[in-house]
Amino acid sequence: MIKNYNYLRRRLLIPEYGRHIQEMVDALLEIEDRNERTRQAQAVIAVMGNINPTLRDTADFAHKLWDHLFIMSEFRLDVDSPYTRPSREDLEVKPEKLAYSQGNISHKHYGKNIKRVLQRLGEEHDKVDVESELENATRYLRNKSMEYNQEIPSNDTLINDIKIMSSGAIEVNEEMLKKFETKHKSASLQQKATKTKGANKGKASSKSHTKSNAKHK
Repeated sequence: MIKNYNYLRRRLLIPEYGRHIQEMVDALLEIEDRNERTRQAQAVIAVMGNINPTLRDTADFAHKLWDHLFIMSEFRLDVDSPYTRPSREDLEVKPEKLAYSQGNISHKHYGKNIKRVLQRLGEEHDKVDVESELENATRYLRNKSMEYNQEIPSNDTLINDIKIMSSGAIEVNEEMLKKFETKHKSASLQQKATKTKGANKGKASSKSHTKSNAKHK
């Protein structure tokens, strides 16, 4: 007995319709009389519509069915269709290539946004606001450089990178960077001290509550 495995059969061009419909389409190609072939094609279209009801809710339902019929016949079926017959070339049109930005990003490890920030700061006239935002920017640059290079960047590197990314509008020096670093360390220590103080206060309150309960007992 010869077993008819699916992998030995002809590939289904539109698997959703199944092999039975594909065989019906193949049979259409063997009908010599064009009028009879057209009549039988209309019958196949009706069956296809029942098998694939999800298409009923789509626009141009009947048009899609006829397109599918021609596709399953590998565009060899010659019948009178109410719609323009599709061609293989119509379906194989390749989409146009998307245009990607060719703009080069300098200092990619910092990202594109920080460059915009620095260029905007270069146009700012309020020195107080500039210094405050520049402090945040340098801290960001240190962190990103640390992530990318696995080492803390030198002040010379930061000075040079800031100047380049701001198109020369911002010039920081060693003294400014040390000032920013000192302020950051001071703020971190103060925040840590506040947390420690709060934790100790909570422990003291808990001990006091425990002693109070012990006296009442």
